Amino acid sequence: MLNRAELPGALYTAEQSRALDRTAIEQFGIPGFRLMQRAGHAAFVELMAHWPGLRRLTVAVGSGNNGGDGLIMAGLARQQGLEVQVLVVRDHFEDGLQGEALSAWQWAQAVGVELTRWQPGLKLQGEVLVDALLGTGLTGPVRGESAELIAQLNRSTRPVLAVDIPSGLCSDTGRVLGVAVRADLTLTFIALKQGLLTHEGVDHCGQVLFDSLMLPDEVYEEVAMSAFRTDRDDLAKLLPPRRRSSHKGQFGHVMVVGGDHGMGGAALMAAEAAARSGAGLVSLATRPEHVTAALTRAPEVMVAGVNSGQDIQPLLARPDVLVVGPGLGQSAWADQLLQQALNTGLPLVLDADALNLLAHRNLAGREHDWILTPHPGEAARMLGWETHEVQQDRFAAVRALQARFGGTVVLKGAGSLSCDGDAVHLCSAGNPGMACGGMGDVLSGIIGALRAQRLSAVDAARAGVYAHARAADLCAADQGERGLLATDLIARVRRVLSSLD
Repeated sequence: MLNRAELPGALYTAEQSRALDRTAIEQFGIPGFRLMQRAGHAAFVELMAHWPGLRRLTVAVGSGNNGGDGLIMAGLARQQGLEVQVLVVRDHFEDGLQGEALSAWQWAQAVGVELTRWQPGLKLQGEVLVDALLGTGLTGPVRGESAELIAQLNRSTRPVLAVDIPSGLCSDTGRVLGVAVRADLTLTFIALKQGLLTHEGVDHCGQVLFDSLMLPDEVYEEVAMSAFRTDRDDLAKLLPPRRRSSHKGQFGHVMVVGGDHGMGGAALMAAEAAARSGAGLVSLATRPEHVTAALTRAPEVMVAGVNSGQDIQPLLARPDVLVVGPGLGQSAWADQLLQQALNTGLPLVLDADALNLLAHRNLAGREHDWILTPHPGEAARMLGWETHEVQQDRFAAVRALQARFGGTVVLKGAGSLSCDGDAVHLCSAGNPGMACGGMGDVLSGIIGALRAQRLSAVDAARAGVYAHARAADLCAADQGERGLLATDLIARVRRVLSSLD
């Protein structure tokens, strides 16, 4: 049985989650009210585990099934002798209840739960606040009293537990619909909703826990999932231990191309990350002015100074994978180097200015074996969108990028996504300390090294994204997030990819 601290690998949309619920009820004969009781009980157990000395509880409930879960919690709290304040946002709340939510209210009422009509200025009495106001069915912005109550919950300094999803958050995209609860803990049920782990979802969910409510595995076999979540187990499967007889020729040769004037460090970080990520050989093609510095910092990297596309051409016969873009710039020199790389037909990892050059050229890429790694701003330029359009539905954006440019696309950001056209993979690791220059350069080197070690493009992308984010989490755990540098990750990545952390 899955521990609540362990998130499942399958991610679902709201509609798919409802389909799982219907399947459990209609095909497997599990009464809906029993599922609601399980949800309320699971949330109450988690509440008491996190706040064991709790004496007073405030529960904000709506008239849907999410509110029914909250009413079950309130009834259980009342039975345990807690003082319980249950808030509703309109008069005649009971008139809007039906189905399982009505059954939950009838049960809660029987054990002594009373309702309080919320009004602006009403004091929140609980030491912990429970958000069971709005569920996954929300489609438009939160308005009126619900929005005002959410704002009051957010102004409180008391901890908040969100039932299934923070009210006001889109469970499909992680976008805030007007206003959303900022929870300290979110316990989600039956299906892990994809929006909890990306975009603004990561700011509003706090710690995310999961409970399947004891649904049989056969229920999940009946409903397609939306995306996959990459974790440590995936990394171990993709990178088994090396044989004792291994040699460098078996682990590929990565060449990093980039480092225009004033940006040599970007290309060097990518090369060093590739070397630390297990590539058999790593070379660097950069401006001649950067050769000495590169050799001084990373003598294991073979460095060549190139002044033009003609200079790099003879070097391109040796590598197995090219990483193009770190510090590349958008000059004529950069354009020539990118064109030569495209002409090789080798597997490519394209980042930074290589992506900007692609956007300017409007190149479709179905014939290329490449991995593209844009951040939201670069993705917007590539698609001709605004950055906020990319962010408001990152799943749609990564699929649109892949449909237009082919290959595999990594859309970086909170909850980075990798897509090869068949599946989307989400990385839930990582932290805000990664919001600094050079992180993308290190990532491109990691992905390039994994591609050179004969991982498929999508596996190299998703494993590289996870290893990069996990290394950042380990660094932050040691010394904090603020002031984290991209180069801090490089030694940790080595340990992550060796399954030592």
